[in-house]
Amino acid sequence: MNLANRITIARIFLVPVVTLLLLVRFHFWTVTINHQTTTGSEMIAAFVFIVAASTDGLDGYIARKRQMITNLGKFLDPIADKLLISAALISLVEMQRLSAWVAIVIISREFAVTGLRLVAAAEGIVIAASRIAKWKTATQIVAMVALILNNFPFTIVGFPFDTVMVYLMVVITIWSGIDYFVKNKEVIQVQ
Repeated sequence: MNLANRITIARIFLVPVVTLLLLVRFHFWTVTINHQTTTGSEMIAAFVFIVAASTDGLDGYIARKRQMITNLGKFLDPIADKLLISAALISLVEMQRLSAWVAIVIISREFAVTGLRLVAAAEGIVIAASRIAKWKTATQIVAMVALILNNFPFTIVGFPFDTVMVYLMVVITIWSGIDYFVKNKEVIQVQ
C-alpha cells in the first residue's frame, strides 16, 4: 500500500462524509442572501468535496513521479472518481438543486466511457484521459461546488453562476463522451 493508493482510498472514505454533510441538516450557521440559504454543513461539504476532488490529481502525480503505479491504483482511482461525482450528483438531486436528467446524463457518460475502457483493456489498449475529459472533470467540480453552496457568493450580485456551470458541465460532459467514442471507434467495431 503506497502513498498514492492511500490518497485514493482517502478519497473513497470522503464520499460518505460529503454525502452525510449534504443530506443530514446540521445547522451550525446559515447564510441567506436574496432568499437563498446556504448552511454551515453545506459550506463544510463543499470544502470536503474540493479536498476529495483535488486528491484525484495528487494521487496520479505522486504515482507517476515516484514510479508507484500499481494495478490496485489503476483499479481504485477511476472507482473513487466515479463514486465521488455520482454521490454528489445524487445528493444534489435529493436536495432539489439539480435536475435528475442532468445527473442521469453525467452518470451515463461515466458508465459508457468506463465500458469503452474495459473493452479496450481486454484488447490490450489503454485509453488515456483526453484534454476534453480533464476540462469535463474541472467543470463538474466547479458546477457541483456552486450547487452545494446554493450559488453563494454569486447570489450577492444575482448572477446565476450555478445554472451557467450546470449547462456548461452537461455540454462538456457530452462532448467528452462523444470524443472518446469517435477517437476509439476501432475498439467497438464489430468484426
